[in-house]
Amino acid sequence: MTTTVTDVRPRFWTREEYQRLAEQGFFHPEERLELIAGVIYKKARQSPIHAAGIQATDYALRRVFADGFDIRSQFPLALGQDSEPEPDIAVVPGKWEDYIHSHPTSAVLIVEVADSSLLHDRKRKASLYARAEIQEYWILNAVKRCLEVFRNPRDGAYTVRPVLRDGDSVSPLARPKADIPVASLLPRR
Repeated sequence: MTTTVTDVRPRFWTREEYQRLAEQGFFHPEERLELIAGVIYKKARQSPIHAAGIQATDYALRRVFADGFDIRSQFPLALGQDSEPEPDIAVVPGKWEDYIHSHPTSAVLIVEVADSSLLHDRKRKASLYARAEIQEYWILNAVKRCLEVFRNPRDGAYTVRPVLRDGDSVSPLARPKADIPVASLLPRR
C-alpha cells in the first residue's frame, strides 16, 4: 500500500467573497465577525469594561478631531483585498458622508480596547495595521490599565511602541498639539 502526501493548506478569503457570504446570509445576523489577512475571526462578546473603554476613547477623540475627520466606532475598514477589520475606533479623514458608497481604506489612528482580545490585538491586528501603513495604532489595555502606543510602521511591524500609564498623556500624531490624559481613556473598575 502506498501513501500519498498531500499539501493541506487553509482556505483564505477575499473581502469580496466575505461580503458576498454576508449578503447571502451565510453568517448569523448576531455574529460579530471580521476578516483579517484572509481569515474570518469571531469577535469576543463585549464586557462592560470594554464598552466603557470605547465610550471614553470616543469622547476624548471627538474633542481632538473635531474638524476634518470622522470618528468611526466598530465600522469596517477596507484594508487590501483580504482584510476588513472592524476596529473599536478608527479616525479617518473627511466626514461620514464620504463613506456612503465604500468603507475607508485607511485611518490616521486606530484604537482597539483589549481585555480578552489582547493577544489578537497585539499580534494579528498590529501586523495588519502596520502592513496597511496606519501610522498610529493604540491598544487600550483594560487588563493592565495602560495605553500601548504603536507608531512608525516598517516592513509589516511597528518600530516604536511606548507604553503609557495612568499619569501620562498622549498626543496623536495627526494632532500633535493635543494632550489627552491616559486616565481619561481608562474606565475605572
